[in-house]
Amino acid sequence: MPKKPIRAITPHSDRKDVAVYINRAFDTGDMDAICQAIGTAAKMHNITDIAKKSGIERPSVYRAFAGGGRYPNLTTVAKVLDAMGLRLQVTSKRGSRAKPSSLARVEIRS
Repeated sequence: MPKKPIRAITPHSDRKDVAVYINRAFDTGDMDAICQAIGTAAKMHNITDIAKKSGIERPSVYRAFAGGGRYPNLTTVAKVLDAMGLRLQVTSKRGSRAKPSSLARVEIRS
């Protein structure tokens, strides 16, 4: 099934449209595309406000999502998304996966 093209976001896009835009970037698995999408969404907000709410210095927010082989850590991604009113969520996917270890145990909390 062909995927819909990634629709551009504008300063008037609502959070749902921004979430779809960023999720499509995550679907690619390309870190540059992911960083570009989060960076584009962040620039549509007041970066100073994102920096204050996330506890990350303003220049660091810009640098974190510039791409080019340097990528933010998960804490930075989560804090910036949270400051924009978004969050990461893990879902299962179809296809191959790593074989689970018989020794591994994962605790699932509600």
